[in-house]
Amino acid sequence: PPEGAPGGAARGRDGGGRRGPVGAMGNAEGRAPRRAEPRGNPGSFDELHRLCKEVFPPQMEGVKLIVTKTLSSHFQVTHTVHMSTLGPSGYRFNATFVGDRQLGPTEVFPTLLGDMDSAGSLNAQALQLLGERLRAKAVFQTHQAKFVTWQFDGEYRGDDCTATLTLGNPDLLGGSVIVVAHFLQSVTARLVLGGELVYHRRPGEEGAILTLAGKYTAPNWVTTLNVGYGGAHASYYHRANEQVQVGVELEANTRLQETTFAFGYQLNLPRANVVFRGLLDSNWSVGGVLEKKLPPLPVTLALGAFLNHWRNRFHCGFSVTVG
Repeated sequence: PPEGAPGGAARGRDGGGRRGPVGAMGNAEGRAPRRAEPRGNPGSFDELHRLCKEVFPPQMEGVKLIVTKTLSSHFQVTHTVHMSTLGPSGYRFNATFVGDRQLGPTEVFPTLLGDMDSAGSLNAQALQLLGERLRAKAVFQTHQAKFVTWQFDGEYRGDDCTATLTLGNPDLLGGSVIVVAHFLQSVTARLVLGGELVYHRRPGEEGAILTLAGKYTAPNWVTTLNVGYGGAHASYYHRANEQVQVGVELEANTRLQETTFAFGYQLNLPRANVVFRGLLDSNWSVGGVLEKKLPPLPVTLALGAFLNHWRNRFHCGFSVTVG
């Protein structure tokens, strides 16, 4: 267009027909400079393989009834009755208390969890937020009124790193303790590197094991690898679409001199309110769990079956969850 006409200044041409600068924030061709993706916090070490593990079906056997009752916005109780033909049958009672401070969909502080079975064994957890970046957790486990496990965790979450220190069964008089240190660092927006150091000491025995870990996250898939003196654990998770997800796990144990392989998949049918999870592993085991929700009722039905061809074992389970 002629000089002074609408659009002439937008083209940015001078009298000689050369293209001039488009804007202070743009380059010579009008494109904004590309910004680096934020690295973000890598999460906790225990959740490195979480996406892959969630694809595999949970083991089911016998008949189970689960009833959950929300008493208030802070308090919830759960009753579980399990009737089994392979193991002991029984009843479990679970109580959960959550506070007012919520940092995410699954992170609410403080949180108190208690689970007790009909034999009097107790599993209890307490989580507290000590500061903006510091979390603390205490875990206690008893077996028929005798303490079996007591564990204390301290976790620091920075902008791009996570550091955790765990003390397990500390006994100052007996001189035995288990110390576990975790560290994860977001090198880039998709690559996370870190490691785990496990130190144990008891009378007449002392040792440490170092494990290195790495995780790479792409838009549709995640791969994770743990390598240490005790062996290796690799997983691959892929989300094909909204309905199909698959996961592959490979575990090598140097002490037992064995390697296992497992393939799992998950099919989501939102219109039918159905989720199916299946697995196939190197031990010639196949299995699957079908979950069906019954809206508008708060009821979920689950049916599972597992078959081990090598050992000629078969077991199945059925559960009803209310609430």
